[in-house]
Amino acid sequence: MSDPIAIRKAEHLELAQSISDGVGGSAGWEDIHLVHQALPTIDADMIDISTVLLGRRLSFPLVIAGMTGGHPGAVEINRLLARAAENAGVAIGVGSQRAALEHPELERSYTIVREEAPTAFVMGNIGISQLIEYLEAGLIDRHVATLTEMVGADALAVHLNYLEEVVQPEGQTRARDSLAALAAFVKASTVPVIVKETGGGLSGQVARRLKDIGVSMLDVGGRGGTSFAAIEAERSRARGINQKNDLGNALSTWGIPTAVSVLACSQVLPTIAVGGVRSGVDAAKSIALGAVAAGVGRPLLVCATEGEDSLGRWLDGFQLQLRSAMFLAGAHDINDLASSTKVVLGSTKEWFSQLGLS
Repeated sequence: MSDPIAIRKAEHLELAQSISDGVGGSAGWEDIHLVHQALPTIDADMIDISTVLLGRRLSFPLVIAGMTGGHPGAVEINRLLARAAENAGVAIGVGSQRAALEHPELERSYTIVREEAPTAFVMGNIGISQLIEYLEAGLIDRHVATLTEMVGADALAVHLNYLEEVVQPEGQTRARDSLAALAAFVKASTVPVIVKETGGGLSGQVARRLKDIGVSMLDVGGRGGTSFAAIEAERSRARGINQKNDLGNALSTWGIPTAVSVLACSQVLPTIAVGGVRSGVDAAKSIALGAVAAGVGRPLLVCATEGEDSLGRWLDGFQLQLRSAMFLAGAHDINDLASSTKVVLGSTKEWFSQLGLS
């Protein structure tokens, strides 16, 4: 494997599993409390945990976050994740498809997802830096079609990863034409476009700009999950690039906590809560704040390396935790959960207050 992109993706996959949760700061879930209802009015097994994502019903509100693709080791991981999504009736994303656009022989690491998940909601993926290049080269329309066809995408995600890029040794920090490139991509796409952050979170201000150009949904990718600043700092350290390593460490807690980003963005567009969601209880809290679903990456990546049974156990546990939290909060379905009573404490309350969120 000599291609630089494939090498980088393999390193990301390895480091994402080894860097501990919480390195980049808190997602804010510990500050969100659903008020206990001591006398529920429905049996726990009667609670409806299904939801609707861009017109498609999911068995429960989970998106297996786009994590990998573009290198040989991704084929088996994406096969297992896709099979899990198909069996569980949830959505799944793929990692950035840039590698396959530049090296078609790598398409298998992405096409395997639709093969193993023929009826699941599948999200394609490309980065904002690449869109700027495609806009300049007049390739937006062609690449939109290729990205969609490659995975039979029900939606296309564009990831914003400038926090990662400023630390990455090979980072691309051009941003001047980013909104124009996004607008052209949205116009060319035949499926809904989702804009996703990758660790820095989305603000309400950015959400409104994205709504204005026709983006359909947001994936907040908030602070508190896998820290790509930390991953790129480690990659820089290993290469002896001390300034980039120091930069990554200095930016390790940069970003908007996921809980804050969910509340801000869900007031503008349908929102997926991604960033430090580690249980069905976290997912319940995110939905109470306005999310339509929660996205999970690292825990499922770890399970995929352990095998199909591990993935199944994790997903079963997630559903049990979500259903139990809804039962104890007095929610009969996802709509009830979205309007349930909650208490916000600590630094998350301060974020809400200073940003004027309620």
